Amino acid sequence: MATAISANKAELLAIADAVAREKLIDREIVIEAMEDAIQRAAKARYGAENEIRAKIDTESGDLRLWRVVEVVEQVEDYFKQVSLAEGKKLQADAAIGDFIVDPLPNIEFGRIAAQASKQVIFQKVRDAERERQFEEFKDRAGEIITGVVKRVEFGHVVVDLGRAEGVIRRDAQIPREVVRVGDRIRSLILKVVRETRGPQIFLSRAHPDFMKKLFAQEVPEIYDGIITIMAAARDPGSRAKIGVISKDSSIDPVGACVGMKGSRVQAVVQEMQGEKIDIIPWSPDTATFVVNALQPANVSRVVIDEEEDRIEVVVPDDQLSLAIGRRGQNVRLASQLTGKAIDILTEADASEKRQREFVERSELFQQELDVDETLSQLLVAEGFTSLEEVAYVEPEEISGIEGFDEELAGELQNRASEALERREESNRELRRSLGVEDALAEMPHLNEAMLVTLGKAGIKTLDDLADLATDELIQKRRIEPRRKVVPVNEPKAGVLAEYSLSEEQGNEIIMAARAHWFEEEDAVADSSE
Repeated sequence: MATAISANKAELLAIADAVAREKLIDREIVIEAMEDAIQRAAKARYGAENEIRAKIDTESGDLRLWRVVEVVEQVEDYFKQVSLAEGKKLQADAAIGDFIVDPLPNIEFGRIAAQASKQVIFQKVRDAERERQFEEFKDRAGEIITGVVKRVEFGHVVVDLGRAEGVIRRDAQIPREVVRVGDRIRSLILKVVRETRGPQIFLSRAHPDFMKKLFAQEVPEIYDGIITIMAAARDPGSRAKIGVISKDSSIDPVGACVGMKGSRVQAVVQEMQGEKIDIIPWSPDTATFVVNALQPANVSRVVIDEEEDRIEVVVPDDQLSLAIGRRGQNVRLASQLTGKAIDILTEADASEKRQREFVERSELFQQELDVDETLSQLLVAEGFTSLEEVAYVEPEEISGIEGFDEELAGELQNRASEALERREESNRELRRSLGVEDALAEMPHLNEAMLVTLGKAGIKTLDDLADLATDELIQKRRIEPRRKVVPVNEPKAGVLAEYSLSEEQGNEIIMAARAHWFEEEDAVADSSE
């Protein structure tokens, strides 16, 4: 009999060791799972109401089973409590309030109990394995990993990573790339998400960072930090651009990335299924970087609109198609690389646009300031574009124009202020006719023109405004130039996007609109008290 018990003890520990090695988890976790299974089986045998504990000695394999009970004056729960007299039988020095153990004999596992215990152990081990996988991969986002294609499901590629599985979703694959089961494949760990069925490891071969990491593997100077990839943009499977800069002036960043006879860049191109890569020097000067990003097209000049976060690029007439690229690819990649929307104009288009703007602004000043054509054209030629600029600049900026004096500057500013007041009054009447509450006019940073825009969008009360998120109020839509198809998930522009309000201003407006909600809550709380 003793031999049989000893063999069972040894077998118990051997099973724990084998499972721990196979699943690459801690032996203690497997033993805890066994203890939990034994506790559940014991509760089924002695009653689920009992507080039962099981402990396996990790050295000898001995199993101890006991019931925990509390010593109380008046017993209410006969399963978890004992009287002082009963407690002293179990432990001589027992006192009221003590928790003491009542040893139980080991149980014999029947078929059902054994099956239930097996399921408990499997579940605990599976949970531990999933947690181990998550802990192993959670901090590896951004790394390149090599795996073997396990299967392809509905266009998504499942990759065996050795100790876990990853998935390359259809939109994260290189278009037209043929992947077969058993192929070794490199990909970027995009993100790792903890889920109930185990960690989901999302991989990508289409992300710009995948190209960056490939260059870091092929170009020692990037790996060592001498050369930095400052920006990258991809049209997966077709073309890509990267902007590089060198900390060492003696090292050409473009030449280092290209390599001897193009060996380094070709290694990356082959991994990316023949995707053409333009390597351009990065510059902190936005205009210079835009000119470089639009290569191979030649650029005549660059006009940056910082307020609208757009860039207007003028190219010779014969360079227009080259600058835009096939189906807008070149300018789209340049826009992604610089992080700004880019408009391409020919010299003729730019000249026509300048002439049209000159005439429009001149007519505006003639009409609103009641001045002659010559004076209005002088204001436009000096860079004035709106009534606000005329009204609010320092008087010296106007009086300093040739032929102007302080008296004329003061008169022009007075007329501009009066014109703005007339415009504000007109917008106020229109706003009220739209049914927009006067309470909205008290919100910070909002003028009457903005309130008219809100009214036309159906936002007429404080509650209407308070229900908006900041993005819904001020967000600008980032439309890539020459793009004909707008994706379904393209975020909508905010209602007041045209007014270039900052995020901070947007937050202040929304919070001011919501202030009455908190006042009402306080009033209700006070009345209930």
